Amino acid sequence: MEILIDGASKKYRGGVWGLRDFSLRTGTGVLGLLGPNGAGKTTLMNILATVTKPTQGTVHWNGTDIVRSPNAVRSVLGYLPQNFGIYPNLTAIEFLRYLAALRGIGGAAARRRIDELLQLVNIADLGKRPLSSYSGGLKQRVGIAQALLNDPKLLIVDEPTVGLDPEERVRFRHLLSDLSGDRIVILSTHIVSDVEAAATDIALINRGRLLRHSSPEDLLSLVDDKVWSCVVSSSELNDYRERHVISSAIRRSDGVHIRVVAEVPPVSGAEATPPSLEDAYLYCISSANGKPPAEEENA
Repeated sequence: MEILIDGASKKYRGGVWGLRDFSLRTGTGVLGLLGPNGAGKTTLMNILATVTKPTQGTVHWNGTDIVRSPNAVRSVLGYLPQNFGIYPNLTAIEFLRYLAALRGIGGAAARRRIDELLQLVNIADLGKRPLSSYSGGLKQRVGIAQALLNDPKLLIVDEPTVGLDPEERVRFRHLLSDLSGDRIVILSTHIVSDVEAAATDIALINRGRLLRHSSPEDLLSLVDDKVWSCVVSSSELNDYRERHVISSAIRRSDGVHIRVVAEVPPVSGAEATPPSLEDAYLYCISSANGKPPAEEENA
């Protein structure tokens, strides 16, 4: 199985480009599509799912142009969009039966598959409750279940862990890894830890363009010997933010403990530390933007 994207671009009304000259080839496994909000991830997902067409370029599924022949991929596609809609008056079981019927799955086969999926996403005891009573996280689990109804060969999930608690997020990451053995899974997110846990290869996207497509190990190698830990005062922190890529800042009684991605130690006494995927991600994004990004600060 293979997806080949060749020079795909998408131009919206007003002359705004959501995607620019995007080219990528991927096969069986989990492709982590990682980038900041607004980077073009959802545009790419919509093109791959045949929800929209590229303005320029082509996309092939196993050699078939999906713009000219969208049914070639639709028949094997499972898709969880970022904004997943439900019918609030239906129960989870009724909703999944309805979607199964639309996909040509009926009778005993549909009932068996729905029972399996409700167990898989851990809501078997809630299947007869109306969806209007579900929390955001529970609705997301229903969304995951519907994406798996037809046992897809291409599974696309856009920000799938939004609304899930930490335990369910870990469970979903494991599920993606388990599913990837005989299919292509594309995980689109801005949450680095989701990609780090599940992806076999990673595509970094920013401002609609592909920055890098590589294995997690190759991405980490970009910041070997470039990650430093040090302690600065609160009054110095803003200056460091302007001059360096800071991946974390934690306030302690002795000052602010920061991780800095830099070619040389940012301050005398800074200690080299093993890089994380988040360090590599921020390094690539900041290099593309030409300035240090804002870091996530922990109190």
